[in-house]
Amino acid sequence: MSANDETIYLKINQNVIVNDRNVTLGDIASVTSSNEAMVRQLKQKKIYSFKDHDPEGKSPKIQRAIFSILHIIELIHEDYPNAEIDNQGEADFIIEYEKEASPNTFLEAAKTALLCVLVFFGASFTIMSFNNDIGITELFGRFYYQVMGTESSGMTELEVSYCIGISIGIIVFFNHFGRKKITPDPTPIQVEMRKYEQDVDTTFIENAGRGGSEIDVN
Repeated sequence: MSANDETIYLKINQNVIVNDRNVTLGDIASVTSSNEAMVRQLKQKKIYSFKDHDPEGKSPKIQRAIFSILHIIELIHEDYPNAEIDNQGEADFIIEYEKEASPNTFLEAAKTALLCVLVFFGASFTIMSFNNDIGITELFGRFYYQVMGTESSGMTELEVSYCIGISIGIIVFFNHFGRKKITPDPTPIQVEMRKYEQDVDTTFIENAGRGGSEIDVN
């Protein structure tokens, strides 16, 4: 069997990040075949080149290009016209080019501190609003009076247990304490972030398809 008759298995994720302007197939895809020489050659095949500047002369930190898998198949068939291609990945995908830059430690620390402050006060306000809506103070006062037969001072075993329970519940729910995860499962924040990323990628792809900016076959 000649190289042109080989089956090429291709897998590309929905969003691929590269740091080189000149993108090769090996940068964005997992490629395999029984012909190793062909695979090595295909991985070196140039797929796309991002420009240094946009039409307005600016140099954006992140550039995106939306592709159809048919365009990749077309490029592969330029070298191996009779090869059979089995796509195991996405039908449409995004390539993001990010320039490599040394991280700004101070800026990252400042962003983290600001985020922690916002999350802390936001969560505190949410919990207090919830407690106020359900009248937790009056509820605990009535429950304490029914059990103990005396008026609550406002700081009893109920309030202390409630505060401890909320803290433990937050830690268990978010599956995170400090830098360590309690279990290997993804945290709720990681799950929601992944859903958000998928929604953003889907929107980019659909907008590119409707706007005619998707890189597809001629």
